[in-house]
Formats: sequence, structure tokens, C-alpha cells
Amino acid sequence: MKVLCLGGGPAGLYFAISMKLRDPAHEVTLLERNKADDTFGWGVVLSDDALGNMERNDPISTAAIRANFSYWDDIAVIHRGVRTVSGGHGFAGIGRMKMLLLLQERARELGVDLRFQSTFESAEAYRHEYDLVVACDGINSLVRAEYADVFRPDIDTRLCKFIWLGTHQKFDDAFTFIFEETEHGWMWVHAYQFDSNTATVIVECTQQTWDAWGFEQMSKEDTVATCERVFAKHLGGHALMSNAHHLRGSAVWMNFPRVICERWYHENVVLMGDAAATGHFSIGSGSRLAFDSAIALAEYLHTEPTMEAAFRRYQDERRVEVLRLQSAARNSLEWFEQCERYLDLHPVQFNYSLLTRSQRISHENLRLRDPQWLRSAEDWFQAQAGGTPGRAPMFAPFRLREMQLVNRVVVSPMAQYRAVHGCPTDWHFVHYAERAKGGAGLVYTEMTCVSPEGRITPGCTGLYEPQHEAAWRRLTDFVHAETAAKICCQIGHSGRKGSTQLGWEQIDAPLAEGNWPVMSASAIAWSGRNAVPKAMDRNDMDVVIAQFEAATQMAQRAGFDMIELHAAHGYLISSFISPISNRRTDEYGGSLANRMRYPLEVFGAMRAAWPAGKPMSVRISANDWLGDHGVTPGEAVLIAAMFSSAGADIIDVSAGQTSDEAQPVYGRMFQTPFSDRIRNEAGIATMAVGNIYEHDHVNSILMAGRADLVCLARPHLADPYWTLRAGLALGDGEVAWPLPYLPGRDQAVRLAERAQEAVRA
Repeated sequence: MKVLCLGGGPAGLYFAISMKLRDPAHEVTLLERNKADDTFGWGVVLSDDALGNMERNDPISTAAIRANFSYWDDIAVIHRGVRTVSGGHGFAGIGRMKMLLLLQERARELGVDLRFQSTFESAEAYRHEYDLVVACDGINSLVRAEYADVFRPDIDTRLCKFIWLGTHQKFDDAFTFIFEETEHGWMWVHAYQFDSNTATVIVECTQQTWDAWGFEQMSKEDTVATCERVFAKHLGGHALMSNAHHLRGSAVWMNFPRVICERWYHENVVLMGDAAATGHFSIGSGSRLAFDSAIALAEYLHTEPTMEAAFRRYQDERRVEVLRLQSAARNSLEWFEQCERYLDLHPVQFNYSLLTRSQRISHENLRLRDPQWLRSAEDWFQAQAGGTPGRAPMFAPFRLREMQLVNRVVVSPMAQYRAVHGCPTDWHFVHYAERAKGGAGLVYTEMTCVSPEGRITPGCTGLYEPQHEAAWRRLTDFVHAETAAKICCQIGHSGRKGSTQLGWEQIDAPLAEGNWPVMSASAIAWSGRNAVPKAMDRNDMDVVIAQFEAATQMAQRAGFDMIELHAAHGYLISSFISPISNRRTDEYGGSLANRMRYPLEVFGAMRAAWPAGKPMSVRISANDWLGDHGVTPGEAVLIAAMFSSAGADIIDVSAGQTSDEAQPVYGRMFQTPFSDRIRNEAGIATMAVGNIYEHDHVNSILMAGRADLVCLARPHLADPYWTLRAGLALGDGEVAWPLPYLPGRDQAVRLAERAQEAVRA
């Protein structure tokens, strides 16, 4: 096969090597516009996992690279003068130039024709001369641009400015993050050693800080000198250096472009490396992606029956891995883009937040890496909460007004659809009693409706008849007498989403018969099949306020410890907040302040009717998942602040379900970032919810300060004793089990010990 590689970076060189290893008869030519010993950038970071894949592909070049590695195991974070170190992270660094020279040498040994200082022609000109043209021409790929209508690249230019520098200061004991507050805003450094004399120093800041410093008008030399002054106390008298000889002035600064292409090949032209997809430097995945892609394509070209089949497999399989890494990279880069919201955290919590920013490192993964440091962090968390040393964050107490929770686990509201005329039944008693016995600190009821027409379905519970109050009282009495849990009543009104079928039937679809009239902020149906609601007038609004007030009074008499206003998911209160459902032209529509007017009136009436010593929460949809057309995460911070100012003690942060046109982005803990933003930007206590299902998730969220309480829904449907089992898994002997269940606990402990002994044997 006659092969042409356009670009002599890691992707191009390693693909050329991989092809020659599989068939020395291949004629492989590589064109690179720069000199052989000329490169932009300083060090490259590779993980042990990446090296393992390379070693299986080519032990010789991998051995040469390993021989020139600088290794470190620790990550150091310097924040507000405190240096926090954790171990067990296992990284290796090598100079980019040294790595390229080693790969060049290996390529020559294998017979690759390396042509440097060669300007590319168009790929179209080459593809008729060669059997295969591999475009490895980097982030600003000319080939990708040439066939943009085929490759359909999606390029997201990120917010922070960064500059890639070097220094002879030693950072050989740890990968080091340094955060410095300047007169113009925060700047930070990613620093790591890559040979015996030199370290990479990536300086980063927000656009606002960059503008305030006037970097746009500075020369390259003045920029480097300014960065040197900012971080002088960390440089030990050493200078910062730039090797971007081809760049002038502010061009030495970059905004990272996240690149992904819909298609990776065209005829016999294929993209590789940064030309196809980029990985942010904060998780060190760029070179890893390049090497793994080179190995994969070379292998498929020799195992698949046709080039088309090889390309298709390469595209399909590598895209999955790229998207996984890009997801982690997105989490990481967004943390740095917003890191100023975390800089007031205690150094312990700030360090933890940084370490877990990508979600690739979890709480228990940190325990494997550095159990001593994690235990010290957990003990700090417990000390802040007034808890017991040696316990995980999820088992720290939490206080809201006069209500004290024994732990941070919450059974999230989940509709049961088993009520009869709004009255909870024995089903509800058994369901909620079991979950209260299961160890969670706080148990929520399902949305409990303030009127018959305020129900979502005929099976929804209510608080509008004396028998409702009595049935709930039976439950709260049991919870308080037999468990350590507290119980919260979520109170709401269905609005335009009412008069629908049970959850396991056609969800959100109107009843086959017996529908009741619905109302909302505006006369906009939930969907084409749902009834058009009445736009509420002043009388309607007053009636509903009175209903919420009466339900609140019933909740107090029924013995609930806490109540929540359901202002999310497209129901009545939510319909006022979201511009998707609120098209009013009076004082209750238009601006956010106007859209919040009625929800705050309802909340105020509830707060006034609820005892001062008992807490209240509000559930909000922090993202309509409709871009700027609906509620955005930024707007959610303002919504939360308004409810907090009105007396809400904690915000239950959910998202979506406000429009049937929403386009949510699902994943593990996918709604937690909204809770994180509200808590750390507005300083408001929050609850996180949404695809949280492991104790690892719970502890990670709490320890990082992304929420104060963590809600789990479906896990509690599958296992009422989820919290008790989590305690067993974590080896926590202080989790209180119901006294009749102690033999079951003891057996579970013994079985776990035997399993561990079997593993050790």
C-alpha cells in the first residue's frame, strides 16, 4: 500500500510506524512543514494505561520513550498559600520534542520516508497518487477544512485563555496546580516536569482577567515577563520561557477548540489526531487519543476485508472512546472555566473538587490512590458537620433550622399512583415506612396535591380532605416512633399537566374518560394531545394560594418535619417560572422578576403558615434544556436566590420536564452541575438529584461541595434499605439498623468478611 501522512506530530509518526510494523512492504511517506527538531509546546503527559497499549503495539519505541520519562505519583494544589498533596495518581511526562525525535528515529529504522520543511498541497491533489492519505495536520487541519462539507466538524471554542510555557524550576515531586489572585483577577498554572532540567508551565485565566491585564496589547516578551512576576514565588528565581518562535504578541495565547467530526473519512482520505478530535490538556488525553487512533486504524486496515470497512470500524469505535474522553475533558475544562466559584472553598474541599472535576476519579478511587489523604479529608468534612471521625461524608449530620438529619441521604419524591380520591392507602404506609426504616436521613412523599383538580392523575395523593391528614398522620407517627428518619411533604399543583393517566400507562396523556379542567400560567397545552388550560386570572390565583396555605396547615397537623414547594417539571408553579409556558403580558409575565412574582406569592403564604422552626425547600427545574429559549442554569441561580431570600432553607435542584420539546443531555449525575453552580455561586444550600445511584456518587458530590444533601429515587425503589447496605459496603459500624433487623446486619457483615478472606486467599 502506498501511504501518505500529512503531518509529523505524534499521530502521523505513530501511524507510519504502526503500518510498517504490520507490513514492511508498505511505502509510507510523511510530510511535515516544520523542521525535524522544531515543535511548539513543551511536555507531554501519558498515563500507564496509554503506555500499555503502545507497548503491545511497538515495544521498541515504547522502551525508548519510557527511558526518557519523568515520573511522578503526587498531585499538589497550591491555593491561598496552602499546599495540599495527594498521591497514587501515576503519571509520566516527556518533552514533546524528545518524543518526536524518538519516534522519527524509529520511523526511519522501519523505512518511513520522512520529509520535513514540506508544504502540503491539497489532499485532493494527493489522494489520486496514493492508496491512502492520512490527515494528521493538527487542530487547525487544512484537510478537515478542505472537506468540511463531508467531515462536518463541530468546533466549540472554549472560554479560557492559556499560554504554553516552560521553566527550569523543578516541579519533579508532583504535578502541580497553582492558583494566584492578582490585581486583575485569578490566574492559575498547570506545571509538571518532563526532563531533568525542564518543566511545562501552562498559564490560564478567564477572558475577563486577560482583558483586564491588557494582554492583547502586550508583546510576547512582556506577556512572559508578566506571567513570571505573577508566579515568581513559585519559580525559585527561574525564568519562564516561550518556544513559540513563529508567534508574535497576543497570538501566543490560545482558546482551546473542542473538535469532533461527524465523519472521519472521505474516499481514501482519513482524519487522525487533533484533526479528527481534540482532548483538553487538563486531563492530558491529546497524545493518548493520537496514539490509540493510530494503532486502531493500522490494525483495522490489516484485519478488515476492505478499506471502507476499516475506515467505518475505525470511525465507529474510536468515536465512542473519543466521546468518553471528551466528556471527561469537558467536565474538567468547565471546572477550570468556572474555578473562581470554588476559590472560597476550604483548601481541603477545593483540592477534592479539583481532583474529581472530570468524574473519572471518584471517592472510592481516591481511597485506592491515597487512603490516608482521603481519610483526613473525610474527617475534615465530619468535623465541619459536627459528625464522627472515620465516617464517609454521606453519614455526616445536617441541620436545617430545628430539624437535625442523621445523614445526607434523601429518598427523592416518587409518584406511586396508588391513592384513592387523593387519600394515601396502606400501599403508601408500607412504601414510605420501609424507606424510613432503610436508613435514609430524610424521606420525601410524592407530590401531594392541594386540590382534586390539582392532581396529576386520579392516583395522586392530596392534602385537601380531613381523611388525607389522618392517613398522613398515621405514617409520620410511625416514622418518628420507629426510625431516625425525618419526613418531608412535597406539595404541588399539576397545572396543565393534570388530568392524565397513571405513570405506567401513557404518561402525560389525557384520561380516556373523566377528565377535569386544567389551568396554567397561559393557555398553552402541554402537548397536542393535552387539553388547552385556562390562563389563570386573579381569582384563580387567590384560590390556589389559599389551597397551598390550607395544605401547608394540614401538613403541620399531620406531623411532617419539613415541606417542599414543587416549582419544577412543568407543573403549575413551574409554568409561571418558565418562559416556555408563561406568555402573559401582565405583571406576572415577561421578565424573570415578573415570572417569579406568583411563585413567590405562593411560597410566602406557605412559609407564613408553616412553623418558624421547621424548614422549607423548593424544587426547581434549573434547565429547561431549550437553550436561551427557556430557563438556563445561569437564570436558575437567580431563581434559587429569590426563593432563598423569601425564606427557603434549601433548593432541591432538578431539571427539565417543562416542555415536550426539551433536549436533555443525560449521564451519571447529569443534574449535579446545576446544584453545584447554585450552591457555589449563590452560597445557597442545595440538594442534588438525577441518575445518582452509588454511594460513591453520593460521597463525591458531598465531599466536593456540589450539594449539601443527595437525593436518590430509583435506587430506593429497587432497594428500600439502600442506605443500610451502603453502610455495610463502606464498613461503617455506626449506621443504625432497626433493632429487629440486627441479626440480618450481623450476617451480612460476616458474609462480607468471608468474601474478603476468599479474595485474599
